[in-house]
Amino acid sequence: MTPPDQTVAELLDPAAGPFALLRRLDPRTGQPGPVEVLRGPVQTVEHLADVPLGTAARGALALVPFRQLRERGFDVHDDGTPLQVLRVESAVDLTVEDALRALPDAEVPLRDVAPDLSDDDYAAVVRRIIDDEIAQGSGANFVIRRDVDGVIDGFTARTALSLFRRLLVAEQGAYWTFVVHVPGSASDPAGTSRTLVGASPEVHVRMARGEVVMNPISGTYRYPATGPDADGLVEFLTDPKEVEELFMVVDEELKMMCSVGDLGGVVHGPYLREMANLAHTEFELRGQSTLDAREVLRQTMFAATVTGSPLQSACRVIKRFEPSGRGYYAGALALLGHDAEGGQTLDSPILIRTADIRSTGASASVRVSVGATLVRGSTPEGEVAETHAKSAGVLRALGALPPLPPRTGPDGAPVRRVPLASDARVATLLASRRDRLATFWLEPQKQPTGSPLGEALVVDAEDTFTAMLVHLLAAAGLRARVLRYDDPALDAELAAHTGLVLLGPGPGDPEDSSDPRIARLQGLAATLAAQARAGGNPLLGVCLGHQLLSGTLGLPLRRKDAPHQGTQLQVDLFGTGATVGFYNSFTARVDDAAVGRLAADGIEVATGPAGEVVAVRGTGFAGIQFHPESVLTLDGPAVLRSLVEPLVRDRFSARG
Repeated sequence: MTPPDQTVAELLDPAAGPFALLRRLDPRTGQPGPVEVLRGPVQTVEHLADVPLGTAARGALALVPFRQLRERGFDVHDDGTPLQVLRVESAVDLTVEDALRALPDAEVPLRDVAPDLSDDDYAAVVRRIIDDEIAQGSGANFVIRRDVDGVIDGFTARTALSLFRRLLVAEQGAYWTFVVHVPGSASDPAGTSRTLVGASPEVHVRMARGEVVMNPISGTYRYPATGPDADGLVEFLTDPKEVEELFMVVDEELKMMCSVGDLGGVVHGPYLREMANLAHTEFELRGQSTLDAREVLRQTMFAATVTGSPLQSACRVIKRFEPSGRGYYAGALALLGHDAEGGQTLDSPILIRTADIRSTGASASVRVSVGATLVRGSTPEGEVAETHAKSAGVLRALGALPPLPPRTGPDGAPVRRVPLASDARVATLLASRRDRLATFWLEPQKQPTGSPLGEALVVDAEDTFTAMLVHLLAAAGLRARVLRYDDPALDAELAAHTGLVLLGPGPGDPEDSSDPRIARLQGLAATLAAQARAGGNPLLGVCLGHQLLSGTLGLPLRRKDAPHQGTQLQVDLFGTGATVGFYNSFTARVDDAAVGRLAADGIEVATGPAGEVVAVRGTGFAGIQFHPESVLTLDGPAVLRSLVEPLVRDRFSARG
């Protein structure tokens, strides 16, 4: 092995070329591993499918910008940030002690530090998101960024290594602590170099031996000035807003897991991730996939914890509220390669808690971007404080904030930090969260026990909850496939289909016919409902699909005073109690006269408070406002089968 001091010294040579230093958490032990020094040339590619895997365990390191979401057809700012790949030609592992001895600790001459948004301006953004987006049905949660910009004089690769060293010493609990340095082109001495240095707590996605793992992290306990406090953490863990926020991002990332996982996904946790300035609550999602690792990476761009849900609508909201592209913020690093048996491997953190540094000469611009997950229960003051806590670690490394003072006792001696998770109250509160989640998603999914119910065609209304619905339908005895509402083949497929049609959930105002997507869905709902009532394929509407179906029955659709985005409620479902998850800002309503009118036509209505329609059913059709596929619906397969089995059996037994 090359001597550590010499290895790192080579990286300081301006002619040494691109490099990356990584300290990754070992998923087998939960402990950080060695400092990995990667060297090799960098190339720019257009698509993730073009990323070379190499043949080694560490074959390539990809820098995936946020704009790469355009590969999925999503509307985001195109700021031109390149998809770059460091093709690893040498990889050396250093102990942390050796790395710290060899890494420089140079001054970082930072100046002109300023946020792009004041605290008051960001608070106003929070209010607008709650009032204009969540309340209007655009989605359940959104992440809007704010930036802190500055200038570093005399920035070199040595400066980058010094920043990395500071994070190694000061931060804890990170999934990856890293620096990636890509010098300007050798053929263009004035070319811009790009350096990313950070300590990300969150897995984007990893894959080994066909197992895919995702790691939704949400809910932030900000340490007080006196340091971590178990009593404060207990208060945080009982905050309904923080609990629901985490459940929402689990649902959103399960959608992705169900898209790439052959058998869906299994939820593990929750856990507590303790860092230097704050602690997060998190779950882990696991599934098996036969997809290429690069396709897994593509289909999981990017987590709800840095975007929102539903994802496509969240991207539109981000573009409206953020005036510029995100660069690499909320994108990912991705280390790709092969294991000893030749299987593909992938390890990828989300690019958060990261300084993005661009240098064209004597000085470099530096940007630290951070966002908070905004939900219906957010307060502007709380979300502003969260952005400060999240950015503090990197800003301290840059020197923009003073270092944390050491914790000492009354005698002045250092106080050893006791892990918060060791407190029995914390462990109990974390474990109790599993009691609120569907057993279906907490254990490996089983084959259906009832007789098969045929095939289902699921119409995706721009919310990939449909991927979870496919797995739930399988448990209920139906083979399902999904087509989007705007797929050119949809009408022909519907005409040829024999079996259940499920009109799925999606964002938006169900009466806004000025929106081409809603207008298309209104037409589909009217056609499918008429066919179902006339003896054609049975129809089930879920959430937005239910609202559109209710509209065809003459029921008024209204915006709720308080959105039910990520809400778990007990409902009466045609005489049977059920605990279910809601994601809706609009609802159908009935009064006694409407209930009587529908009953005369053989249609039953299950109602909630203020005459809100929880479910409706009649000959050939049913609709439910809640999500049977959500982790918040405790017995989704049974609820779903109770609705679809009568529809399918009655319709097809009647046909003989």
